[in-house]
Amino acid sequence: MLELYALAVGPLAWLAFGVFVIGSLARLFSMYSLAKKKDAAFLSYMTWRYSLRSIFHWIMPFGSLGWRENPALTVATYVFHICLFLVPIFLLSHIVMWDTSFGFTYAALPDGLADGLTVAVMVACLFFAWRRLSLPEVRFVTSTHDWLVLVLVLCTFSTGFLAYHQIGDSLTLTTLHVLCGEAMLIAIPFTRLSHMLFGFFARGYIGSEFGGVRRAKDW
Repeated sequence: MLELYALAVGPLAWLAFGVFVIGSLARLFSMYSLAKKKDAAFLSYMTWRYSLRSIFHWIMPFGSLGWRENPALTVATYVFHICLFLVPIFLLSHIVMWDTSFGFTYAALPDGLADGLTVAVMVACLFFAWRRLSLPEVRFVTSTHDWLVLVLVLCTFSTGFLAYHQIGDSLTLTTLHVLCGEAMLIAIPFTRLSHMLFGFFARGYIGSEFGGVRRAKDW
């Protein structure tokens, strides 16, 4: 297991970052080229004014009709995304790894807060799983691919939580946590997780169409 851990934090980590960066750039270029080819005329209508107006309303909790109609989903979604961003970047153990590898450091989240945010992500994953199982309209559009992404996120956070609290074999759980995290990083450009790359562009695209062409709100 020690050899696998060394492989995971060494060559596999660089491979994961490489695939993430190259894959993300390739997907962004591919989507831009496709949009330019199919909707070249409309791209000229994209403006900062309507793009930012739409983005602002959609990133604000309950800022759009869709968010207001599903308050439980809204809360779970915002908690999930905020915690999913904060924990990997500001967790002390992750910052120590950055410092060891690249020689730079920054302020970390308090351990208790990081624990709470980690649990919040796991609870949100269970909530999303419940929706996919219990709501017909959600179950209808759920694929195996969606389940794999959800399980991958849950496994990444749960193994990290268990390893930190030394529940079970610490080395095994830490290794699994690293491998799951790398798998999630690799998956970002090629799965639904790619909305972190395309979300703001898509919202700006739609906001510009509604604001500049239809003269209507999209929220």
